[in-house]
Amino acid sequence: MTLVRRNQNYYPTFPSLFDNIFSRGMMDWDNLNFSETNTTIPAVNVKEDNDKFQIEVAAPGMKKEDFKLKLENNVLTICSERKEEKAEKAENYSRKEFSYQSFQRSFNLPEGHIQHENISAKYNDGILIVELPKREEVKPQPPKEITIS
Repeated sequence: MTLVRRNQNYYPTFPSLFDNIFSRGMMDWDNLNFSETNTTIPAVNVKEDNDKFQIEVAAPGMKKEDFKLKLENNVLTICSERKEEKAEKAENYSRKEFSYQSFQRSFNLPEGHIQHENISAKYNDGILIVELPKREEVKPQPPKEITIS
C-alpha cells in the first residue's frame, strides 16, 4: 500500500490566508517603500536632540532644484517632481525616451515647538536634510537648585 498525500488546496489560484500570513508575516516589509503606483518613496530618518528636529530624506541622483518644501498649519510637506526627456535621431531611426518621477511626504510638527522662521534645508550627497530648530521654551532646561531660606 502506498501513501499518497493529497493537495487540499481546492482553489490553486487563491493562496490561503494562513499561507500568506505565515510566509510573509503580518506586513509585507519589502513593499513599504513603494506607493500605490509602484514608484519608490524615499526613505526618511527623523532625529531629535535637545535643540532641534532633523529630517533626512534619501533621494540620490536629484538636484536641490527638484525639491519643494512648504509649511502650512504646522504640516511640513516635502515634495519633488522631475521630468526627463531624451531624443535621438539617426539615419534610419529615431528614438525618444522620457521619464517622470514625483513624491510627496508630509510631517505633522508638534504644536508650538518649532521656530518656523529658522527652518533650513540643504541637499548634499543624495540626502536632503531639513533642520527644524526648537523654541527656547520647549528645550530641556538644566536642573535648577533651589535654596532654602
